[in-house]
Amino acid sequence: MRHFATALLATTTLATTVQAQDSSKVFFLLPNTTTIRFESRDAPFFVEALQQKLPGANVTVQNAQGDPQQQQRQIEDAIAQGADLILLTSADANLVAGGLAAAEIDGIPVVLYDHDAIGGKAEAHVVFDSLAVGQAQGSRAAELIDAMDKAPVKLARVKGNQGEFGTGQYEKGQDEYLQPLIDSGKVEIVCEQYTQNWDPTLAQAFAEDCLTRTGGDVDIFLGMNDGTTGGSVAALISQGYAPGEKIVTGGQDATVEALRYIAQGWQDNSVLKDLRLEANAAADVAASILAGNGVPQDMINGRVNNEYMDVPAVFLPVNNITQNNLGDAVTAGVWTWDEICQGVEDTEICQSNQ
Repeated sequence: MRHFATALLATTTLATTVQAQDSSKVFFLLPNTTTIRFESRDAPFFVEALQQKLPGANVTVQNAQGDPQQQQRQIEDAIAQGADLILLTSADANLVAGGLAAAEIDGIPVVLYDHDAIGGKAEAHVVFDSLAVGQAQGSRAAELIDAMDKAPVKLARVKGNQGEFGTGQYEKGQDEYLQPLIDSGKVEIVCEQYTQNWDPTLAQAFAEDCLTRTGGDVDIFLGMNDGTTGGSVAALISQGYAPGEKIVTGGQDATVEALRYIAQGWQDNSVLKDLRLEANAAADVAASILAGNGVPQDMINGRVNNEYMDVPAVFLPVNNITQNNLGDAVTAGVWTWDEICQGVEDTEICQSNQ
């Protein structure tokens, strides 16, 4: 949080002390604090990137705290303050149409960041390729399942926020690999539930309930991001299991907490999404729009239908991280070994990389 506050302070100071090349007002509206990456990584990365492209731009970052109504008020407040562009990560993709409509009426461009937003106009959607994320998660789960000398393998699915484009794509990608295993009898789904607002505490409660209802007869917990996998890990810890006794896979975001779990053997994988790459892409799109040049067409490589329009998409690449290539997160500049190994210095992988 300290880095986040510092980044905002630096931007505010710059806007008042440097001769502005552009005095645009940009509002970056975050969805929640339960997915910690948005405040700790995405926001400061975006502020830094836009500062380099438009040194006079003033970026205001606000968090809806998981409340769609609060985010609606924040959109209305941004409009009232004369926003030139809104970068939006929806708190609930299904409940943001009113905010999109308000921005469209006032002619304020909205760029979607990571989460989709259903039922309104957006200039572009900057997001990691959600289907590729699900495919990476499903492929890894299938590898783990195929290596298990039993049938059926008992699997619990801890899904993301219901109704979101991302959740649907992750599920679709996972199913490409899971469904054949289910059809063949190799896999049995014993528990399955969506996780409202991606809340790790709800994911933990579901995993604990699943363990209780099945008498612990669960081999694999398959999540959709590091919050949902972290909830499964927390459930295993609370019920006295040891690392590796049950498999937890399907991570995404490569949060430092998840990478520590991977180092310890609690969690099998996380799909690495280079958040600096995403923030830089969003800054490129925003700077181009603010300069009057629209969305850079050479960045568009797909479309996301949000039930109002086909939103031009900037799909970004992903990479699966396990213990075998944990160092990729360091090579990408996402975390350092010191950060990953804080508190888990005695693990074998940290011993060999510090």
